[in-house]
Amino acid sequence: MTVSIEDVQAAAQRVAGHIRPVALAPVEQGAWGAAEGWLALEFLQYTGTFKARGAFNFIRAHRDAGTLPDAGAVVASGGNAGLACAWAAARHSVPATVFVPETAPAVKVDRLRRLGAEVHRIGTEYADARDAAQKHAAETGALLSHAYDHPLIAAGAGTVLEEILQARPDLDTVVVAVGGGGLFTGVAVSALEHGVGVVAVEPYGCRALNAALEAGAVVDVPVDSVAADSLGARHVSSAALEWARKDGVRSVLVSDEAIVSARQALWDDRRIAVEHAAATALSALASGAYRPRPGEKVAVLLCGANTDPADLAHGR
Repeated sequence: MTVSIEDVQAAAQRVAGHIRPVALAPVEQGAWGAAEGWLALEFLQYTGTFKARGAFNFIRAHRDAGTLPDAGAVVASGGNAGLACAWAAARHSVPATVFVPETAPAVKVDRLRRLGAEVHRIGTEYADARDAAQKHAAETGALLSHAYDHPLIAAGAGTVLEEILQARPDLDTVVVAVGGGGLFTGVAVSALEHGVGVVAVEPYGCRALNAALEAGAVVDVPVDSVAADSLGARHVSSAALEWARKDGVRSVLVSDEAIVSARQALWDDRRIAVEHAAATALSALASGAYRPRPGEKVAVLLCGANTDPADLAHGR
């Protein structure tokens, strides 16, 4: 899989008018040292995550090419990619079939069904759902999508950085959580084209990109993190590793404790309820895993909010 800035720009044209432009919220002075910061509120996107961008780009590109079958689309997902696929398929009047692991949060499974998707729960990890989705595509002729490892999916995700730069053309750095690498790849393609640095953040228990950089090749990793429902890919895409090796990209790891703390702080201080994957990016700054230089202009991408907020109350 290769992704270019031309792919991201083409995706931006396809999704224009069909997705919600990202909003930026300034961070109070001194919150991140002497840096200037913004929270990119992508969790306000359709279906609650950035994945709506890639899914719409994927379906629309196939429709325009005449390769969108009547059988619709099928995808394996921890939940969020399935939601996006179901939403995008409905926008194009074709069915969606979604395979999720049995560990997928009930809030995501319920939303999938409300969007009209045919949902199958199988296995305990994303890889189990992926195998079932591939078999379904072969048997039915449905268009096989992917949660992250497809150029159209990654390019669609990259459109969020294009929008951030329209609002903040002076941006120095974007901080983004990494699972399988689709969002990271698209964001890195756009960011590096415009001279913006990328901080790729992963939990210690889901460090597929960091491990690939360490090994010099894509490798399988164990998956054990509070953010595993969204970031729990066993390995990253080859494109993610390719872009992570480029100058201007930094890989950092954070603890589950830091992720939980950052998520709670977003609720306590701003009444923002996000999933643990979104808090993963912010936790890099809150924990000191990434320390911006004085005057650095930093945007943190809050990528999704498909979560049950009940555990945020703590009696408050």
